[in-house]
Amino acid sequence: MSFLANRRRALLAGAAALGLGVAIAAGPNLPVNAQAPATAPVTSAASAIVLNYADLAEKVGPAVVSVSVTAAAQSAPQSFDPEQLPPFMRRFFENMPEGGRGPRAEQSPGQRRMGQGSGFIIDADGTIVTNFHVVGRADKVRVKLSDGREFDARVLGGDQRTDLAVLKIDTREALPFVRFADGAIRAGEPVMAMGNPFGLGGTVTAGIISGRGRDIGAGPADDFLQHDAPINPGNSGGPLFNVKGEVVGVNTAILSPSGGNIGIGFAIPAPVTQKVVAELREHGKVSRGFIGVSLAPVDAMLAAALGRDDAKGAVVSQVVADSPAAKAGLRVGDVITAIDGRAVEAPRDVARIAGAAAQGTKLTLNVLRRDGARDIAVTLGAAPEPPRAEGAKPEPRRG
Repeated sequence: MSFLANRRRALLAGAAALGLGVAIAAGPNLPVNAQAPATAPVTSAASAIVLNYADLAEKVGPAVVSVSVTAAAQSAPQSFDPEQLPPFMRRFFENMPEGGRGPRAEQSPGQRRMGQGSGFIIDADGTIVTNFHVVGRADKVRVKLSDGREFDARVLGGDQRTDLAVLKIDTREALPFVRFADGAIRAGEPVMAMGNPFGLGGTVTAGIISGRGRDIGAGPADDFLQHDAPINPGNSGGPLFNVKGEVVGVNTAILSPSGGNIGIGFAIPAPVTQKVVAELREHGKVSRGFIGVSLAPVDAMLAAALGRDDAKGAVVSQVVADSPAAKAGLRVGDVITAIDGRAVEAPRDVARIAGAAAQGTKLTLNVLRRDGARDIAVTLGAAPEPPRAEGAKPEPRRG
């Protein structure tokens, strides 16, 4: 038997044991030692887990859409560009020849550029969630449903910091939609991704959550889910589902030395998405609180100087003049250890807490100085707006 035949038989055997429609059961006839060990292994309380991805895909697939955009090649770059990431880290929005397949298209001056992405419907009226980097530079956005119907879409709002955008299509009939999951998903839980990679709409892949709270260098408040469901260019903005068919994340980026999938993908978590989407639908933009400091991690030397056993917290490296931080009395060298009772282990914790609070919110910062600890009350200002990309402009919500 050839190597390929042996390899194929091994793969089929693995699929039968581990399952694509997974079935894992604790068998009743396993051998038992006469003397049980003092410490028993940790096992699942469930005797069997059965998951059929076909049923799940059939249930949620009608709410997953393909997004195509057209933009002028000379459009100004958005404040976050996928090319700003390291070569091995890419968001999956690609310029593609018409039809959405094939290698990256070269652009001539004045030429129209085409792009493909994904999205999902979140209500019967045709509200759609996708990535900002899919539609941020678009002159025209078009959405294709799983049944083949196509609609022009309006951009209700977009948020560059979280890379989320909300679209709206107008139809006379109620559309199928999906809901967000309540609560956090755990590492090891099975997930299914759907989207439009390379223009191949309705593509289904599966894997597990590999990790949570990942920082991929996209922004100060990074908080991504890592998973290994295969995703590729065109999956941007597509949903990541749990076994109940609830959206747990929005697929956004991959880690890859070659540009292809190697099993490390990143998704914006559902709790972040829900909050941002609600503001985009209501206001067309996201309002964030602003402290007015630049922060750096605490190193071992500084921790020792402050008499701390751990190098946790965020040290103030710069205070913006006339900012809320300056008015509250924060100084360069201050170490922020907690905000409103929530521990600060790194600078991004400050960015997350402040970014989740509205302008005018008063926060209490626990601060360490060389002469001791103190509490400093800061009233948040409005975060400065990043420069807006040319292209589709957010429109007010229409009922």
